[in-house]
Amino acid sequence: MRVGIIGGGINGLCCAWVCAQAGHKVHLYERGKLANETSRASSKLLHGGLRYLEQYEFRLVREALRERDAWLERVPELTETLRLVIPIYRRARRGRWLIGSGLFLYDRLAGKSILPSARWIGSEELMQRDPHLLSEGLIGGYEYSDGQMDDHQLALWVAEQARQLGASLYEQMEVSKLDANGTIQAGSYRMEYDRLINVTGPWATALLEKSGLSTDYKLDTVRGSHLLLRRECPQAYLLEIPDERRIFFVLPWQGSTLTGTTEVRQRLTDPITVSIEEEHYLLRAYGHYFPKQNGAELVTERYAGLRPLLYSASDPGKATREYAIERKGKLINVFGGKWTTAHALARKVANQIQ
Repeated sequence: MRVGIIGGGINGLCCAWVCAQAGHKVHLYERGKLANETSRASSKLLHGGLRYLEQYEFRLVREALRERDAWLERVPELTETLRLVIPIYRRARRGRWLIGSGLFLYDRLAGKSILPSARWIGSEELMQRDPHLLSEGLIGGYEYSDGQMDDHQLALWVAEQARQLGASLYEQMEVSKLDANGTIQAGSYRMEYDRLINVTGPWATALLEKSGLSTDYKLDTVRGSHLLLRRECPQAYLLEIPDERRIFFVLPWQGSTLTGTTEVRQRLTDPITVSIEEEHYLLRAYGHYFPKQNGAELVTERYAGLRPLLYSASDPGKATREYAIERKGKLINVFGGKWTTAHALARKVANQIQ
């Protein structure tokens, strides 16, 4: 079949790859450069989403953990195993028993994983690893496994796999209109397809609305911001924001420290940039755990990405990272999704092409 794909982020690229593997003739259209927006503004993690267990999203976590391992095995030159630590402090909102139970479930959902299981480590060992970590009230911590990646280069690797199978990937070509009969309009260019896949991430519902098409789904567009700090990071962490239930990451990245992320609703028409408030928010959280390393002078880079979350009425922190696939005539719409599960999502989309 002739398959048209709109959107050159990781989900669109994986759809192109899987559809080309199935023998379809694939054309992909990206308004800018491939994987140059949301897909390169991630936390650089291949992970199951430990915090999603608190929202009872067991199916998503199980799928993401299996896909995490698949990426690590498939592209070892652009991925690596990462051991993260969750320090446990007295009077923390999440105690040792709760974290331990969650990690036990996390490892069970991973099945026969290639990665080592979680384990408890004492406070002395933690402080030996990282003397700058806040020691007051520290009981110890749990160490667990996930993966780290170069998100942009890994997405471009996927694009190359699709090209080698005959897919045509067009950059700088914005699709302005589509319909359920498989037709797209891009400037003066018009093309018809047997199946059309709208996988434009945060812009999926906006493109439908612009095309005069309705959908049963609504997206939260939520900005996630990160800071790169001038400091070597001897240990990766998952930490609680002080006085909140939100978590944030502190990760080693290319000889520096990467910290994030935030969750701020924003409109599609607003610039996708790190606000002053977000920078202060992340620096305060970081400074709480690393009081000797705090300060705005540490920041060497800032970046933000817009995530498409299936709608939550009140709190973007509770919006699901699940995804949905909707079929209307020859048109297949994809809503939501996360980096780690992009290949699993693509396989499900390909199953809709009959």
